Amino acid sequence: MKILKEDLKKIIDYSINSVLPENAVKENLKKIEFKKNKVFLISIGKAAWRMANAAKEELKDKIQKGIVITKYDYGLGNIKNMEIYEAGHPIPDKNSLKATKRAIELIKNLDDDYEILFLVSGGGSALFELPENGVTLDDIQNITSQLLKSGADIEEINAIRKRLSKVKGGKFAKLSYPKQIYALVLSDVLGDKLDSIASGPAYTDKTTTNDVFNIIKKYDIKINTEIKKVLEKERPKNISNTKHIIIGSVKLACEYAMQKAKELGYNPLLLTTMLNCEAKEAGRFFANIAKEEIKSNNPIKKPCAIIAGGETVVMVKGNGIGGRNQELAYSFAIEIEGIENIVFASVGTDGTDGPTDAAGGIVDGDTIKKIKNKGLDPLIFLENNDTYNALEESESLLKTGPTGTNVNDIMILLIN
Repeated sequence: MKILKEDLKKIIDYSINSVLPENAVKENLKKIEFKKNKVFLISIGKAAWRMANAAKEELKDKIQKGIVITKYDYGLGNIKNMEIYEAGHPIPDKNSLKATKRAIELIKNLDDDYEILFLVSGGGSALFELPENGVTLDDIQNITSQLLKSGADIEEINAIRKRLSKVKGGKFAKLSYPKQIYALVLSDVLGDKLDSIASGPAYTDKTTTNDVFNIIKKYDIKINTEIKKVLEKERPKNISNTKHIIIGSVKLACEYAMQKAKELGYNPLLLTTMLNCEAKEAGRFFANIAKEEIKSNNPIKKPCAIIAGGETVVMVKGNGIGGRNQELAYSFAIEIEGIENIVFASVGTDGTDGPTDAAGGIVDGDTIKKIKNKGLDPLIFLENNDTYNALEESESLLKTGPTGTNVNDIMILLIN
């Protein structure tokens, strides 16, 4: 079992390191032909600092000014000619608004010799925020919190966020017009949908008013009359000053995981890069695959590595601590209790899962046994959405620290 866990950690490390943004930014900047003399850089998201630093190294003094807006503790020092801001995630805070307001000020004061390099990564929805007229920060925090706890997926959450913001749903592109924007995007949305990544600040919103109110109704989100009026407003339809390039995604992370698994002697199988369901149901699904593999050597010959990518959701009913990857891994552990020669991990590629310091969980057939040996009831942790503490009790938390990238989640099942 020790060797299985060591191999699993090697696969996870290799997969994440292979989708770090630095090389992707530099390679894709070579595809852009800047027509003006000067570049203004704005970088938003969890990978914002690394992306900005890479762009500065590549373009050097062509980037004359810039601003970086990232999550707390994700900034790694000064970058020449850049203003660095850290703000709240996954729920925006006062610093999100302060940084975004400053970014708009800087852009509006640029002369005609500037073009804009816009670097976008996951987390941008919370970090890049300026409330619409009639909307307060408290409104956005409250509605975001409701959506995150409801089980809504990222596209549904961002459909609402776009309407409440002055910079989402293509509005940032309109604010920057007529300056040309070149957007390099590290995708954290399944299917790489540009109108949903960071809530599409420079891309036409594809959702309709009916879509928005169907989401509100589906998850019973509480809104007041003023918010209802704002949600009914239309967004920019024709955006002509932006070009987008996707530079990284969960599909690529899974491909690298497959490559490393094969190198280590496992037969790799990619299930999907579009996993999108409730976390604990995904855990049970993987457990059923594991049982089938043990019983019949299907769907692939052992030793095997069965891999998936995506982003699950959690229906929060308890008051515990955890995240979707921890809940997924823990649910798997409950189902495969006592089975040997299996190890499984679910991990957020950004290094943080929910409001915790863990990236996810790494579990095996002994995980639940360890909890029971302490006189604890494993099911109570799951029912209370307290999977962080459950995995901590069983020494099964996976902690990578902030990775500098963000391309959804990866799940890896190794069977010997």
